[in-house]
Amino acid sequence: MDGLLLLDKPKGITSYKAVECVKRILGVRKAGHAGTLDPLATGLLIVCLNTATKMVPKFMSLDKEYEFVMLLGRETTTDDVEGEVIREVDVFDDVGQRLREVVQRFIGEIEQVPPSFSAIKCGGTPLYKLARRGKAVVPPSRRVFIHNLDIKRISGRRIFGRVVCSKGTYIRALCRDIGRALGVGGCLEELRRTSVGCFRVEDAIGLMELEKTQDPAAYVLSGADVILDQNPERGAS
Repeated sequence: MDGLLLLDKPKGITSYKAVECVKRILGVRKAGHAGTLDPLATGLLIVCLNTATKMVPKFMSLDKEYEFVMLLGRETTTDDVEGEVIREVDVFDDVGQRLREVVQRFIGEIEQVPPSFSAIKCGGTPLYKLARRGKAVVPPSRRVFIHNLDIKRISGRRIFGRVVCSKGTYIRALCRDIGRALGVGGCLEELRRTSVGCFRVEDAIGLMELEKTQDPAAYVLSGADVILDQNPERGAS
């Protein structure tokens, strides 16, 4: 069985674990995902099956869209709410007006320092493993591109937004940097990937649904379907 499965990853499991579940349900020996989602995150995970795994780099290079909730006034070791709190401050009432001005600085090409807790490797070892050993390494900055950054709603310290970005963009780092630009700090509270290129989470299946369906193979995109959806002109902008 060769092709793609569009999976709506649930919260609380790693992308690796999600892929292992897909392999078991479909009975395939080889599978890989096209872009990690942290355990905190939900949403679209493209799972490539058997010979389709050679297309992983192609899918990873596509732009991605996320919906997120940012918590202002808190900084953590992981840049999300699951990390150890290193700073917490009060957030003032004028943050909404200031926020809409600040986010404009983060649209277009920006320099971003990835989180110290990430899968980026230093000397062959993932940074998150070094951080857990008390040897946190600040990775070098990288250039990423933010196509769109919309603030949908503000509720107290919580900012609800949507972002379309290039590969390699960390939304945890984006929340951290926006919070610092506001002078109060910030971290990621919730994250959902809604699209990768032209692939949408609305077309994905959840793990529980995949487990229960009588014909899980029917959800695998293969052959002409996969080739058609690789057309870059149909990708997100």
